[in-house]
Amino acid sequence: MSNLKDIATQIRRDIVRMVHAVQSGHPGGSLGCTEFFTALYFDVMKRNPGFNMDGTGEDLFFLSNGHISPVFYSSLARSGYFPVQELSTFRKIDSRLQGHPTTHEHLPGIRVASGSLGQGMSVAIGAALAKKLNKDSNIVYSLHGDGELDEGQNWEAIMFAAHKKVDNLISTIDWNGQQIDGTTKEVMGLDSLRAKFEAFNWQVLEMEGNDMDSVVAGLNNAKTFVGKGKPIVILMKTVMGKGVDFMEGHHEWHGIAPNDEQLQKALAQLPETLGDY
Repeated sequence: MSNLKDIATQIRRDIVRMVHAVQSGHPGGSLGCTEFFTALYFDVMKRNPGFNMDGTGEDLFFLSNGHISPVFYSSLARSGYFPVQELSTFRKIDSRLQGHPTTHEHLPGIRVASGSLGQGMSVAIGAALAKKLNKDSNIVYSLHGDGELDEGQNWEAIMFAAHKKVDNLISTIDWNGQQIDGTTKEVMGLDSLRAKFEAFNWQVLEMEGNDMDSVVAGLNNAKTFVGKGKPIVILMKTVMGKGVDFMEGHHEWHGIAPNDEQLQKALAQLPETLGDY
């Protein structure tokens, strides 16, 4: 587990450096979801860094809240999908690492363009149904923001998945209580997400998203419910900006970059563990 924690620290370091370099991007949610990506890509998911776009015979992951691309790109690079040095091109002209993930640049690991919030649930359900039709026993994973659940399309998809018994899908909600304009309570109260998903007939689990042991155990526990007739959702409690004390819990860090002084403060809290790009 210590190795996973070292990887997570380096990914956080990548995130703040990438966003600072171009003074653009979304560090808050990326930092908050680092344990999730580390556990998924370095421990839990059956994946192929060689990357076959149709994903036959491997687990699939879809990022719905595509604005947290820094953590996604770092995780992909650090787990072997493309050279780590390419992280230095983040959000630059002609880069494959756009601000939101895209497919037209053919970046290994990216299966769908995302960033238009609310669409990832439908995509993940479609991929999970395709695996069922193809008698592929692997799992489809997806990640969604809690503020993203303001989009109505999610709830149509959530209802559909339960009706169709899409029980090879594990969707995780980044439950940090923050979105771009303020707290989720202020913008549009979510009330009880557990009660909502249970009412839609999903298997509901919870985990502490910034504790590596909890995340690994939570994802592995979710796998035990695959094939039991219900889609699975994990309500993952996280802190926006986790790992950088002055960013933690503040919605303002949803989409702003640290300045030079703030970068140095952040890096001082995130020791280099795997080597910078």
